[in-house]
Amino acid sequence: MRNLILLVLFIVSINGQSQTTTVRQDQQIKDMVNEVSSSNIESIVRRLVAFETRHSMSDTLSPKTGIGAARNWIRSELESYSRNSGGRLKVEFDTFVQAADGRRIASPTIMKNVLGILPGTDPMDDRIFIVSGHYDSRASDVNDSKIFAPGANDDASGTAATMELARVMSKYKFNATIIFVAMVAEEQGLYGAVNLAKRAKAEKWNVAGMITNDIIGNTYAMETGIKDNRSVRVFSEGVSVAETPEEASRRMSTGSENDGKARQFARYVKEVAERYVDQLDVKLIYRRDRYLRGGDHTPFSQQGFAGIRITEMNENFERQHQNVRTENGVSYGDLPDFVDYDYTQKVARMNVAVLANLALAPREPVNVGIVTSGLTNKTELRWQIPQGEKPVGYYILMRETSSPVWDKKFFVTDNQAVLNYSKDNYYFGVQSVDAEGHESQIVIPVPVR
Repeated sequence: MRNLILLVLFIVSINGQSQTTTVRQDQQIKDMVNEVSSSNIESIVRRLVAFETRHSMSDTLSPKTGIGAARNWIRSELESYSRNSGGRLKVEFDTFVQAADGRRIASPTIMKNVLGILPGTDPMDDRIFIVSGHYDSRASDVNDSKIFAPGANDDASGTAATMELARVMSKYKFNATIIFVAMVAEEQGLYGAVNLAKRAKAEKWNVAGMITNDIIGNTYAMETGIKDNRSVRVFSEGVSVAETPEEASRRMSTGSENDGKARQFARYVKEVAERYVDQLDVKLIYRRDRYLRGGDHTPFSQQGFAGIRITEMNENFERQHQNVRTENGVSYGDLPDFVDYDYTQKVARMNVAVLANLALAPREPVNVGIVTSGLTNKTELRWQIPQGEKPVGYYILMRETSSPVWDKKFFVTDNQAVLNYSKDNYYFGVQSVDAEGHESQIVIPVPVR
């Protein structure tokens, strides 16, 4: 086994006996994390800025400037990563025609997301994980497609991180499929993400998790003077808009409004990212996005997928959506010299750790339930093994109803357990784990008789 023991966590009572959990750190994942390069990220950001504008309605014919030149360059870079991976990374445009909207799209426009698809190696595993940044940019006037719009932090930083992930991870093999996406038209109305999310739904992709990295390169908030190169925010919704009436009824009766798929995904991100990346504090923000705002994970959430957003802790609004200029001695504009590339590297590394752990992990247990056939102060859990999987065991997770994160985690080898804790007082989850310590996503049990 290639594992290093990182930490021993939690001693709890299960079936009347004490259980100790060992959380492991995979050397291969550590190697991937360490390979993420801040200089590569900076080089990509500066190259994207050199296109002068990446406005979604800008020039598509010039080889040097505009959205067309930018997307062609991104594709060529991903194709170079593909060659270095032995051709495993499949690169393509996700092309669509965006209709005029009378607001930010003046006329029907051909638009292109850029996809790097790394197919999983397990034919039984149809899970797909999507990670993205948006490569379009804007300045003060969202409809000005000609002005210099460098978009270094918003969102060349997220695009560069996603491309660096593709470079590093395409050299490795994973059970599940990972799709690295440079999204278009985020600034015009999330249109690139809307198209891809609808495609995923129509083609019945099993999107097990979607991450968008948007604005991940700033560590200094000018208006408050706060400097913070440790903290990063993860936004997640609690209740899915795709929830069925049956699911809503069960949620209300069990009090599980804080346990939607996206919320569980966010908790997973925090645990695994902090396990592998030093000097990192993942802050779970329990709302879909910033106040009254949205990002490219939103269309995926609207289709019922687990979509989350990763964003720097303190945004600098003198840089964001601003014409490049100096007023009263204050510099405005989203220029590459103001991006903290070591911080962006740290955020990219957390993405690698999470996606690698998930894509290497066995699939999650199925039909996870809490037995409710009788009144008891204990909690009986049972579940089924995923078809074609052979997990070495399962982690049972437990937290107080007031806790934002899982408090206790322990290992069992059977597919059932009786705990000396009441389901009235705690929340529970179950995840599969393999011999290397890779954990699946967490499944919240439902009532069963």
